[in-house]
Amino acid sequence: MVAAPHPLAAEAGLAVLREGGTAMDAAVAANAVLTVVYPDQTAIGGDCFLLYHEAATGQTHAYNGSGRAPLAADRDALGATHGGRMPRQGIATVTVPGTVDAWDAALDRFGRLGLDRALRPAIALARDGFPVSPRLSAAIAAMPPTLVDNPALQAIFLPAGVVPSPDSLLPLPDLAASLDLIAREGRAAFYDGALAEAIGATSERLGGALAAGDLTAHRGEWVDPIAATYRGLTVLGFPPNSQGLTALLALNLIERERPAPWGSTDGLHAQIEAKKLAFAVRDRTLADPAFVPQDPARLVSKTYAADLWRAYDPGRAAAGAPSLAGDTVYLCAVDRDGNAASLIQSLFQAFGSGVVADGTGIVLQNRGTSFSLAADHPNRLEPGKRPMHTLMPAMLLRDGALLGPLGTQGGDAQAQVHLQLIAAIADHGLHPQQAVDAPRWLAGGLATDPPTLVSLEAGFPAGTVAGLAARNHTVRQVPARNPHFGHAQVILRDSARGVLLGGADPRADGSAVGY
Repeated sequence: MVAAPHPLAAEAGLAVLREGGTAMDAAVAANAVLTVVYPDQTAIGGDCFLLYHEAATGQTHAYNGSGRAPLAADRDALGATHGGRMPRQGIATVTVPGTVDAWDAALDRFGRLGLDRALRPAIALARDGFPVSPRLSAAIAAMPPTLVDNPALQAIFLPAGVVPSPDSLLPLPDLAASLDLIAREGRAAFYDGALAEAIGATSERLGGALAAGDLTAHRGEWVDPIAATYRGLTVLGFPPNSQGLTALLALNLIERERPAPWGSTDGLHAQIEAKKLAFAVRDRTLADPAFVPQDPARLVSKTYAADLWRAYDPGRAAAGAPSLAGDTVYLCAVDRDGNAASLIQSLFQAFGSGVVADGTGIVLQNRGTSFSLAADHPNRLEPGKRPMHTLMPAMLLRDGALLGPLGTQGGDAQAQVHLQLIAAIADHGLHPQQAVDAPRWLAGGLATDPPTLVSLEAGFPAGTVAGLAARNHTVRQVPARNPHFGHAQVILRDSARGVLLGGADPRADGSAVGY
């Protein structure tokens, strides 16, 4: 089975599985298609994190495919130019793209069919054109003025100056050529060859710090997942520089309360307050462990949660921090042998930095936006450093055996959606599709919003809305299936019946397909 936020991606992954490919082959094939058909959310100019459960050994492996800040990055100069805050777009926000390296490393270790086979569907769609979804058409129409006025983006996504209509075909010939080059020459084409040179030259033309040498020096790394237990399940997450520990900490916190009925005031209040406490820990501690020592095992321990939960007030909302949106894709796959891939890949925010590497069709990420320019912050910008990362794939085990992969896009929404999905599955026994479809809450908003803001999708009981307001939450109600509330995918194994259960998010163009 493959679950992805677009049916063309899910179908590409399923075809690979039918050919005898592994879950990793399927995940890379689906991800490559998404870099074509979901260009506002992701691109090969972004980063990639993945978890892979290996059935033969029972081990789960993690690959950190996040890129580093340029070696010539200058925090003081950026602060002087941008008023002490990292800009949101432009060449100064671009870090080394880690995706192609992650694909190569993952397929080398766990694939059977090779990178050229994995990229074949994506190349064809980019070359011949793909049908524009209503969601993508709306995303292009909603481009901020800074991106609309960008000639490079205009040439790609606004042909003839017009927003592509739903179901029209949108070819991406430059991207097709770049993907074809990678398929033929491997990762070297991106990090040592023509594409690296094009990225470096574009950066130099725009006055950026990123150079071709930064790409040549890039290597991702295999790391160990971090883990916590929640009501009989083992939840595997991603270690720093990922925010994966945030969801594990929040689960530890709500586990200290008895499960409340789904959608009740008591249940939502505990989850929302757990989110605030967990994010406060993230924001003051999380950074690249190569620069700042990290102790995720302590932070996801039950003892730490017990100490932190003393601040919980069951009757009143505490103040929280602003919440940052993000544009990303999450997908997962399980193969016939019981291997499972949980993969998340991103440009960070819509259309990333807005910078297109000259002649390549590759949009570059703005992941550097996550750095701080404060000299005393653990996540401060430094040459060669990886930023605190919102990307956080997850994997569930039961009694030491694979239950299944899950995850979502959404920036700061990711940890909050993980919390809600896992609670829905573990506490209420929901089918994956029911858990994905259920109304969601998100705590936090813009810096100008009240610090007690929580947004609720339509579908929660009226008594819950009133109950949260009575506990001092500032409640904002939004329409059901809001596209900004995460695009989640889940696959679970029902070992008793020998079947896979999938869920794909209707907030995107989600599709879960299997055989």
